Amino acid sequence: MSEDFLSNFLAKLGAGSKDTIYLSVTPGVGLEMCQIDQQSKSVKAYAVRDLAYNETSRDITDYEAFKKAVAEMFEELKINPKCNVVVNMPLVSLGTMSFPLLLADDAIATGIISEVEQTYIFRRMEPSVAWQDINSASNAGSDNRKILYSAIQQAVIDNINGALSSLGATLAGIEVSLASYLRGLDYAGYTTAQMQDNVTWNLMVISSNGYSLTSLVGKNVVDYYEEPLAIKTFEGDDIYNAIVTSAQITLMSYPANYLFIISETDQVSAELLSKKIQGGGVVDFLENNSFKKHEVLPVSLDILPDNVLKISLQAIGCATSNIANYPLKFNFLGNKASTSVGEEPVSISFGDKSFEITPTAAMNMALLIALVVAVPVALFAYMILPNAETSKQQKLDDVNVKIQDIDEQLKKLEGEKSKASAFELKKEVEDVISYNRAKLMNYSAIGQSVPENVWITYFMTQDNGLVDIKGAATNVEDIYVFFKNMKDSLISTKLRLQKLDMQSASVDDVISSSGSSNYEFEITNMEQSQLAALLGALPVTNGSNPNNTATQNTNGNNQSASNNGLLGETPLNLNK
Repeated sequence: MSEDFLSNFLAKLGAGSKDTIYLSVTPGVGLEMCQIDQQSKSVKAYAVRDLAYNETSRDITDYEAFKKAVAEMFEELKINPKCNVVVNMPLVSLGTMSFPLLLADDAIATGIISEVEQTYIFRRMEPSVAWQDINSASNAGSDNRKILYSAIQQAVIDNINGALSSLGATLAGIEVSLASYLRGLDYAGYTTAQMQDNVTWNLMVISSNGYSLTSLVGKNVVDYYEEPLAIKTFEGDDIYNAIVTSAQITLMSYPANYLFIISETDQVSAELLSKKIQGGGVVDFLENNSFKKHEVLPVSLDILPDNVLKISLQAIGCATSNIANYPLKFNFLGNKASTSVGEEPVSISFGDKSFEITPTAAMNMALLIALVVAVPVALFAYMILPNAETSKQQKLDDVNVKIQDIDEQLKKLEGEKSKASAFELKKEVEDVISYNRAKLMNYSAIGQSVPENVWITYFMTQDNGLVDIKGAATNVEDIYVFFKNMKDSLISTKLRLQKLDMQSASVDDVISSSGSSNYEFEITNMEQSQLAALLGALPVTNGSNPNNTATQNTNGNNQSASNNGLLGETPLNLNK
């Protein structure tokens, strides 16, 4: 919603709108008018006029010149004079005091006035005072309240108010330069590191009358000190030597992590001073004078190039008084706004625009808002709620169907789980491990026990420890060596030499053969019935008889395989 639309809308309801304009009385620059673009955080409009300021009396020299300068800037920036104006003024008086917690505000104001009247300015001019509490660790739990106060001449406020009223404008607030400095530093991001919780730092402001030192913790002011110095009477480096000599003694009373220096006089460079001063922690600076090399905040292209470096930090800080939420703010106007009988307007601010709403306008707005809200609610209840209820019921039915499906799946899984309960995982794992271990031991024993002239033609092992080994050798001695090695490796298997035969068909072949003959053997721990069952399960290939239960000799007689073995009918059993 744009501000123009909001203004027109409120105007139709009887509410008037006013822009808020920000002015800064800046010694060395003049009178500045500054407006900030909140979206880009840049200066969108700026105007400046020469204006004399008396730093001895802390007052504007000529209020007619002030009025003329404001009128010219209104015209230059095309601003409706019927606006609210916030004015930043140079600091006149600032300090801290302690009061009992039970003391009323009126008594506190009287105490502050009694204090400031001791200064030469307020001995002849009535002060307007404002204050706020200082929340620090030193006064936590104390019976006293520590306050930070500021004072400005009431005549200055009256004269500014009179000049603005004659133009049709309304004085909406008075800012002091210290608050504008701190708000501007925070908004522009120059003191991000300093303005953190529990970080101590000092702000030093150099003016033509001396310097001030503000002690802070984060964004909260805890103390203030002002040292008058006749800076105009010094020349060259004598100015810096005088400031450094005095400031280093003062800084000893305000130890901190950081020191930030601002110079608003053309006689002192904040950069050069920052290189000379010691003992203030990490030192940083900002030129707010003719030594300035770049703008404080980005500026719009509509601003004249000659005015870019004139924009002061105070003007930016004052222009952000309704934008930046900085805790230091003094209310010098209090409840002094004039009132009229009957329709007393109430001011509501939206950014830089404020709206004055009378009770009648507020009533009209309330009725309109109630009507705007009630009609959609009634339509919603009449048209949308029934459909929404039907949709919710359908979703509930779908959820119930899904719940039934899930219940059936759970019952099915529970049945399968009960069926699978007979499976004992631990026993199965132990059996597999035992079987693999037995096999591994058998293979390892064979690998370690086979002599050079022995080869294995058949090997079988089962998970119950049964072993059957068949092979051949060129001599009987190697077979017995192999057999003995196997028994030594597999002590608990009770191996026996089941078979030992020559590979030739008959003894005559052996006698007639001129070369050496090979010997077949079988080593096992299986019973005859187990061997017979095992051999009966083997496939018959190429017409051979794998069971070897009977062989045909050269005479045509059927003889048992065991009868043809060198061991006869009794296998060699070394277990005895």
